[in-house]
Amino acid sequence: MEFRILGPLEVSSEIPITALKHRALLTHLLLRANEVVSADALVDALWGERPPASARKLLQVYVSQLRKSLGDAVLLTRAPGYLIVVAWPQLDRARFERLLEEGSEALGEGNPELASSLLARALALWRGPALVDFAYDSLVQAEARRLEELRISALEQRIEADVQLGRHVQLVGELQALVGEHPFQERFRAQLMLVLYRSGRQTEAVDVYADARRVLVEELGIEPSRELHELQRAILNHDAGLRQPPSERPVTAPLPTPATRLIGRERELDEVERLLSLPDVRLVTITGPGGIGKTRLALEAGARASAQFANGVVFVGLAALSDHALVTPTIAEALGIKEQAGA
Repeated sequence: MEFRILGPLEVSSEIPITALKHRALLTHLLLRANEVVSADALVDALWGERPPASARKLLQVYVSQLRKSLGDAVLLTRAPGYLIVVAWPQLDRARFERLLEEGSEALGEGNPELASSLLARALALWRGPALVDFAYDSLVQAEARRLEELRISALEQRIEADVQLGRHVQLVGELQALVGEHPFQERFRAQLMLVLYRSGRQTEAVDVYADARRVLVEELGIEPSRELHELQRAILNHDAGLRQPPSERPVTAPLPTPATRLIGRERELDEVERLLSLPDVRLVTITGPGGIGKTRLALEAGARASAQFANGVVFVGLAALSDHALVTPTIAEALGIKEQAGA
């Protein structure tokens, strides 16, 4: 079972959860997943300052009805309230935050390729504004705003990783759109100025600074930051420090992106993930008749496990090989490993 809050609330349960109060109750439990939420707090969340006299009984009824969709082992009664049991891979928020943390670490350690892959996977979990169907709920929206700040941070860092990888031309359109959506976000403007300059568009890069200054002065009454001003001067002076530094890292192929979502394999995915997390396990083999979806399952497991490994996850296709002697060099090439002279 999966719970998704990075967008409208979605639950992959067999029994749909459609009633507004049921969805609101589930949302407040998910925001504090694996913690006891008091009945008083849930009553306040569902009815505000003027709950009906029967609020406690209604809450019990809603919990009982939710259990029909989620199962008794998921929604527990724990004094002084209730607790929802959710493993981190089941909640998109938890997966997003883990991928963001791992991506940030990879970027800080000088591995932009891994950082870009991890952060792109984190951002792909979003289906729209977080918890958008609870815009009326101030408690939910406080968490939604926090998550939006994290999404912006993930975007900034993923773009920074792509800049380090030299993907300047591909980034121009995306950054122009982001500057339009977030006109006061100076980091997006700085990134746009840099990729325009490295794409041979110096005049446009300078124009981005001029527009930033106009917006900040007219709307906020402040000047651009010193960093943005210094970047403008460096662009005008063709500063050598703006050149793309050479990359010393081998480029490895990312996992193929399936066209559809994997459905109905949660038990197998959980078992593969459990095995991969064991320190003494070096190999996990998925077996079965041809055509049952072993490769698709492996791809999904690899995508989920990517945050656990500092060097990421790589897909190596061996089906087309007819000579077993090519297996080792094919794997080495996919991993970016080159044979050294005299080795």
